Amino acid sequence: MAAPSGMRFSVDPWDPSYGVSLDTVESPSQQRVDVDVELAPERWRPLDPAPGASVPAAVLFVDGVRRVDAQVWVDDLDGADAVPALCASYAAGVVCCCPRDGAHLAAAEVRRGLVTTATHAVDVATGAGRYVATVITTRPNQAPAQALSQRVQGLLNEVEVAAAGHARELLGVDDDLIVVDGPLRGRDRLARALGYIKTHHTAYLEPVQNAVVAALGPGQRTPVFRLTSTGGFSRYTWYLRLPCPAGAPWAGVVRLECSAELGVPEAVALAARSQVTLARYASHGYKDSRAPQNLYPIAGLERALRRRLGDAGVVYRALRTAAGRPGDAAAGRPGDAAAGRPGDAAAGHSVDAAAVRTMDRLADLADRRAFDPAVTGLAG
Repeated sequence: MAAPSGMRFSVDPWDPSYGVSLDTVESPSQQRVDVDVELAPERWRPLDPAPGASVPAAVLFVDGVRRVDAQVWVDDLDGADAVPALCASYAAGVVCCCPRDGAHLAAAEVRRGLVTTATHAVDVATGAGRYVATVITTRPNQAPAQALSQRVQGLLNEVEVAAAGHARELLGVDDDLIVVDGPLRGRDRLARALGYIKTHHTAYLEPVQNAVVAALGPGQRTPVFRLTSTGGFSRYTWYLRLPCPAGAPWAGVVRLECSAELGVPEAVALAARSQVTLARYASHGYKDSRAPQNLYPIAGLERALRRRLGDAGVVYRALRTAAGRPGDAAAGRPGDAAAGRPGDAAAGHSVDAAAVRTMDRLADLADRRAFDPAVTGLAG
């Protein structure tokens, strides 16, 4: 049915848990590697923690989750054709680890969005929350699904930066450290921030330097080096081995990033601080199958955020109902877009609205246990 704005849309029956039914091909970026930032290539060796490196007064762990709720098709104004869109839920939050309050959820924000190339797109209000419209343009020869997915990730990055800034402002501590789960790109404007990469899909170093990574002992790191992508994005990076049982050559190895706008001494100081800080939060195999790389605060934060996305089935049904509702499918009613909670739900949506409210209450209760020191192993 047509909304007052003229926007018509339909929900693709393809199960979003299997990904969208459009192909997306993302070519790997080429990186220029400069290994002579901290030490000359011939002097590369495992580095022990610096004697003067200090643990920060507080550590803020930042993470985000995203979920494609449905693939949507938005009709042209004349109804002759339709363009693809994504309805996605995404959430970002911060776990603060400080002596005063231990490990606790310091910030959490949930958003829902409709991302499309349709210039006439408007917000979609459902019984499970409002999907805020974001209109994008694609590059030549770029797959639409790739462009839509990248924009969803960009929106998530923006929420992560906002959540981190809010948590840092509330904390009011100058000597803190932000640890962002994943590469730093899109979050590199945060001060005193590290990108934390748990998995390794690309070999950046030559065999001689890679041998140094394999030779790292627990708590040791490689020298700092620089990565620069073809698009000009640059950052300092290094490898660090977390405490773990002896095993594969790269067992327990993570890669850290910091902004290339820092001077080399500042980057080296952050690398040294990562050595004396992150080992305190490394997970154990009997609690986490991704140990030790999946740090306890990040694991707890991810669980808390996924709960806040709501039940995928409830959200999907709400979208299908909104697509078929006459008159106001896209115009919507006031809702809490940031929290993803329903506002004035239309008749017939009371079941979905009640389910969302119940899920919110369950998420709040679960968070109290997620960051309990007895569960996480974190005493502060």
